[in-house]
Amino acid sequence: MTNKVILFTDGACRGNPGPGGWGVYLEYDGSRKNLYGFAPETTNNRMEMTAVIEGLKALKRPCHIDLNTDSKYVLQGITEWMAGWKKNGWKTAAKKPVKNVDLWQLLDNEASRHNIKWNWVKGHSGVHGNEIADQLANQGIDENTGRG
Repeated sequence: MTNKVILFTDGACRGNPGPGGWGVYLEYDGSRKNLYGFAPETTNNRMEMTAVIEGLKALKRPCHIDLNTDSKYVLQGITEWMAGWKKNGWKTAAKKPVKNVDLWQLLDNEASRHNIKWNWVKGHSGVHGNEIADQLANQGIDENTGRG
């Protein structure tokens, strides 16, 4: 695994639930790539997770990744909570089903292919990659709701 990739991911939602978008800004070996998408009826957390999943799916081989997200939900879910959820059959400590389990399982599968350093960045604070990911997430919504 010698491929070093920097990912910035973000999700957006107009209403929660409502129309949502996700964005990914990817840097690799001097190249940059932008990815984004849309969901007509979703939540902000689902869009944050989808951005990470789609960013990881875009990588064709195992990589060393600096993954930057402004979602504490995603960061804590993957680094703190997931091991317990898996051990408990995808149930929370309170024995309730994990919310967004379909996406957590996809994220777990995609993340397992890579060596990932998970980083939290403060949203809307001028971090270049995060600002681009945010713009892409909103572009996904705008282009699909007649605002773009």
